[in-house]
Amino acid sequence: MINRIRDIRKQKGMTLAEVAAACNPATTAQTIGRLETGMRNLSLTWMNRIGEALGVDPQTLVKGEAQEQTQVIARLTEAGAESLSTPRDAILPTELVDGGSLVCLSIETSQGEYRSGDQLWMRQVSPDETANLINRDVLAPRSGGRFAFGRLIDRQGSLVGLLPPGIGQRQIVIDSPAWLAVAEMLVRKL
Repeated sequence: MINRIRDIRKQKGMTLAEVAAACNPATTAQTIGRLETGMRNLSLTWMNRIGEALGVDPQTLVKGEAQEQTQVIARLTEAGAESLSTPRDAILPTELVDGGSLVCLSIETSQGEYRSGDQLWMRQVSPDETANLINRDVLAPRSGGRFAFGRLIDRQGSLVGLLPPGIGQRQIVIDSPAWLAVAEMLVRKL
């Protein structure tokens, strides 16, 4: 097994001390350094702690030697495409901000800025956070196992107003949704 903690930590722009402080319970930078260099055994408990601190799935911290990993080989800047000094592993951005779980909305019919075949990865949040989500695309549960999707345009008390992405569609008002899921990442095949 190949330990990828250092690569992921550097890609996130975190120092050893920042990762150590983000662990629950907190640990020392020296311990994190020993775990990422293999000087100390990486147990499942440590994988879970470090994965949570880095905001990644703990399984991404190690990979099999035969397993081929997608590489980031270039970056796009104002000057155009530039090569990286050394390629690095591409890490799927599945961070769970504020502990919310991820859900996925599959787009089957093109609407607004979304195309058929897109996947919209969304983070579930509590209804208390709706004030921070105005003008963001959200998914909301409705009664009877149904859902509503659209731009959150209004919030008054327990009511939330969504504007669906299709042309000429009317606002949907939902009373006291159990949760909302805010769009975090768009996956689109070319």
